Amino acid sequence: MSPNPVTLMVARRVPPGRYRDFTAWLEEGRELASDFDGYLGSGVLDPPPGDDEYQIIFRFRDAQTMAAWEHSASRRTWLSRGEGLYVAPHEHRAIGLDGWFQEATGQTPPRWKQAIAIWLAFFPVSLSFQVLFGGLLAGMAIVPKVLVSTLALTPVMVFLFIPLSMRMLGPWLRGEQSIIRCLVRRLHQRKA
Repeated sequence: MSPNPVTLMVARRVPPGRYRDFTAWLEEGRELASDFDGYLGSGVLDPPPGDDEYQIIFRFRDAQTMAAWEHSASRRTWLSRGEGLYVAPHEHRAIGLDGWFQEATGQTPPRWKQAIAIWLAFFPVSLSFQVLFGGLLAGMAIVPKVLVSTLALTPVMVFLFIPLSMRMLGPWLRGEQSIIRCLVRRLHQRKA
């Protein structure tokens, strides 16, 4: 079993008219997972405009703690209650940082692209944190200040902004488009 945190990424398409039921069911599952030893958190990315595929992420301390959750009777019961709320489920497990970037084929983009994608997620979040809370933390010594900021930012980055960056930059990470074209396309989709 792996000593590294393990991520389960699940994609589920939700039929029209089932979004409210699906999100309620999903929240129930996230609460259920939080009761398990080794649970590190979860996140949900809503589909982009014109799409119906939700991205759900569950993280556990290691493969053993994830397996305990995956094979539990309570998870099986929860999954059976969700039948009919989604179609075309797809699951992918990943260990460590490469898991954010790994395609179904097992390929990952070059490390320099991974670094840029993480920086594009981290910079605006870190800047916003400093604008909002920098004044409150200004009088603190460096170690407590960094401790507070990393405790606040790490979950936000891991469960929201890094997956969002991976989704937005997917074509560039796979070598299908330039980074500028990829970002411009995503901005136009958001305005539409």
